[in-house]
Amino acid sequence: MHSDAQWEAWADALADQEYVIIDDYLSPALLHVLLDFFQQKEDALTPAKIGAHQSRQKVEEIRSDLTYWLDKEGDTHLAPVFHWIEESLSRWNRLLFLSLGGYEFHLAFYPTGGHYAKHLDQFKGRNNRLISCVLYLNPDWNPGDGGELQLYDPQGHAEAERIEPVMNRMVFFRSDTVWHAVLPAKAPRRSLTGWLLYRPSDVGSILGA
Repeated sequence: MHSDAQWEAWADALADQEYVIIDDYLSPALLHVLLDFFQQKEDALTPAKIGAHQSRQKVEEIRSDLTYWLDKEGDTHLAPVFHWIEESLSRWNRLLFLSLGGYEFHLAFYPTGGHYAKHLDQFKGRNNRLISCVLYLNPDWNPGDGGELQLYDPQGHAEAERIEPVMNRMVFFRSDTVWHAVLPAKAPRRSLTGWLLYRPSDVGSILGA
């Protein structure tokens, strides 16, 4: 969907600062597919949990969003979305000399007051998540609506950048080094969120982390 030059510039940014912000990322047609699918699945959203498979639990003090995990085999209407995800995986492999071999994505809905405390997307002993991806789906978001993605320095202390969740903004960042949080939403906040994996998503994944 994008030129080689654009991908190369994004790869340079991701390598240099460990995250890259891309506006107007998807085509209007693909955005329509995602927004329509999100609306269809709102009744299927469930409270997000944290932790690995055997110890997953709901902890609202840490995380209070609702999610729906995508399934390539079942969610056939999202075929062009999965094609985009796989193109991204292929591009990052080639440009950053990675060995990405899988992915996992979910819809994320933050109701008013929803938040996610500061965290990394990769736990010790679990190195399958290499690149985190967030695509915002908020056509009516305005300054003051909250729900921004707050990035922190490598130690997780000082604030580095606050990213507004405006429509069709994509953020790629390193899962293992970029501390981040979702600030409290003052209006409903929607996104497609996922991870590009070193291993297939059913091996050592941390659902809901």
